[in-house]
Amino acid sequence: MADEPFLHEDFRVLTPEAFDFVLNNELKRAVRSQNFLTLVLVEPQSEGRARQDAAHEIAQLVSREVRETDLLSATPEGRLSMVLLDADLPNSMGVIDRLMTRLEHYQFSSPLAIEVGAATCPTHGADAETLRRVAAARTGMPRRQPGARSSNAQ
Repeated sequence: MADEPFLHEDFRVLTPEAFDFVLNNELKRAVRSQNFLTLVLVEPQSEGRARQDAAHEIAQLVSREVRETDLLSATPEGRLSMVLLDADLPNSMGVIDRLMTRLEHYQFSSPLAIEVGAATCPTHGADAETLRRVAAARTGMPRRQPGARSSNAQ
């Protein structure tokens, strides 16, 4: 799998470059065919290696919960990006809530706060940068505390 230039991990995580390429093509398709597309940003609130490890764990969980046609990418800094194809914001919020509920019950090595933001094409914009900016603003998106109940100290 190390020779695969398109995948970053072994569980459907695209490299940032591949993700941007596919995102831009899907945005063009969504505008042309008047479909919705939602960009979701997921950021674990920790630093350095702990953030990267948390992002890796989150990516594994998320990749099992979304459709195979949805896109997932992770940056070296530990930010996850996900594209939910043919999904308007209300339907995407249902998916996000389901994912966050799963993460809240996951046993991370230490309690972890996760910030999530979402933006929909064409509602919030029709280009990748606008969607990223709106999603990063996290308008109306609560901060969730996945794993807060789990404590390794017994």
